[in-house]
Amino acid sequence: MVLKGFYVITDEVLTPYQDGEIFRMVEKALKGGAKVVQLRDKNSDLEVLTNIAIELKKLCHRFDAYFIVNDRVDLAAKVLADGVHVGKDDQPLSRVKEIFKGPIIGVSCYGDLKRAIEVEKQGATYVAFGSFYPSPTKPNSTVVDKTLIPLAKKTLKIPVCVIGGITLERAKELVQLGADMVAVISDLWKDNDIEGKARAYAKLFE
Repeated sequence: MVLKGFYVITDEVLTPYQDGEIFRMVEKALKGGAKVVQLRDKNSDLEVLTNIAIELKKLCHRFDAYFIVNDRVDLAAKVLADGVHVGKDDQPLSRVKEIFKGPIIGVSCYGDLKRAIEVEKQGATYVAFGSFYPSPTKPNSTVVDKTLIPLAKKTLKIPVCVIGGITLERAKELVQLGADMVAVISDLWKDNDIEGKARAYAKLFE
């Protein structure tokens, strides 16, 4: 399993569910070369999200991309998602692994390399660090020093994903520093040409 490339994250406001808009937007990102799609919705009920997740998974698999669910371990297990992504306020990894049997477990490590080392030992398949820049979707995030990326790459055996306030210009430097995946929300979904923007991000990994 290769976890590398452009990683897109949905947003309740920027990728609306009404009239299937989320599917049209995600399909454009996949056509542009996105390799991972994460469904991120902390508020909607399980029933609403189940149908959306099932459709998104089908869409991802049509383009040979992975489908991941943020936080909602029960949802990830229910729809047999490829992966689940958890943060520090979510369930411990041991509990996540009891509920979710899929191949990918991603863990947010913010700016904490010790946490990344610990979750790697516990079975995480990738870690995410950030925010590396002020983030419009997480305005209270602490900004992490970019020197963490090469250090993490030297220390860890699992892939490193970067997130937080990333634009195409900023992503180039982060990939050069060793990031295996670049996760983006606002810079992609607010673009008038989602497919073109996704293609430009995907090219950074060639």
